[in-house]
Amino acid sequence: MVVDTDEKIASSEDSKEKYKDSQMTKAGKLAMELSHERKRLKKELAELQTEVEDLTPTTPTGTVDWYVKWIAMGLAVCGVFLMSAGFTYWGQVSYIVSSAGWVFVGMAWGDRAIMIGSAITGTAVAMNFVERVLV
Repeated sequence: MVVDTDEKIASSEDSKEKYKDSQMTKAGKLAMELSHERKRLKKELAELQTEVEDLTPTTPTGTVDWYVKWIAMGLAVCGVFLMSAGFTYWGQVSYIVSSAGWVFVGMAWGDRAIMIGSAITGTAVAMNFVERVLV
């Protein structure tokens, strides 16, 4: 949340009004106003930092697991399209390799859901693949 200019002016005027009848020197009043402004800016900075952290991706980029993730994703999509287009053999090979890649990524990230989901779907496709190759 960013404070607009009108709110800043109102805040400044409130603090001036607060210390108007005070016996403080101008320097003291200014110090109090600056302290108030510093607190407001710190709060605003903390809110902006939270927004940045929420928008920042949590997965690392440029690492081995990052490349494997994107290659595996591409192979999975190709595998599904190849199987849908009737190229079952190559679609299954692509999907099995993709599943192995996702299991690797799950292990690298310590994410059991990715590992289990990929292992189960990869095993199902591999079972169908072996059945078709042997028959």
